[in-house]
Amino acid sequence: MAAGLAEALGAPAVLSRFSRLLIDPNRGLDDPTLIMQLSDGLVIPGNVGLSASEIEARIERFYRPYDRAVGQAVEAGIAAGKPPVIVSVHSFTQAWKGVARPWAASVLWDKDPRFALPLLDALRTIPDVVVGDNVPYSGQLKGDTLNRHATMRGLAHALIELRQDLIFGTDGQAEWACHLARVLPAALSAGERLHEIEHHGSNTEAGLDVAKGCGSHG
Repeated sequence: MAAGLAEALGAPAVLSRFSRLLIDPNRGLDDPTLIMQLSDGLVIPGNVGLSASEIEARIERFYRPYDRAVGQAVEAGIAAGKPPVIVSVHSFTQAWKGVARPWAASVLWDKDPRFALPLLDALRTIPDVVVGDNVPYSGQLKGDTLNRHATMRGLAHALIELRQDLIFGTDGQAEWACHLARVLPAALSAGERLHEIEHHGSNTEAGLDVAKGCGSHG
């Protein structure tokens, strides 16, 4: 879906191409959920009892190349004289601990409203779609990809969550690529000062307890 969206918009995409159950590229290196040992009540055998050297090997092979690629793409936009708007795309399971999730799509964000609020409005124009705001997770996650590459740099950004059952197959992926290819430009047109560097800070700086976790494992 993300590859189709990038192609439709002519925008660069950085894809992890590995499972977030192997190592989560959206987490800070000091986050205890960087390598999950338990997900939705299931033990992940390959993640139990890892040594420090095994963890470091995953970081070097998977985490750091992805992180560098994101940073390089961001720096290229800034160097070109137009600080980019960063969109992170994740998926969430249609149920968690036996409880169904009603949202088809959701926007996760922290304190910078410049892109998140217009994006919420744009997503709500999709017929028969329930749109969530900071559900089923919070966008206030210290050290995550957007915190590192967008919030700390003062770049406008948002994280889009899509429910997995809607994008399991190629038809659903194409459908949602088309939806987002329409609503993202609409949100960009409605937003203000999106390509300016503005530091809005983060709610994580206030010592708040926020929900952790988003994506394919939960």
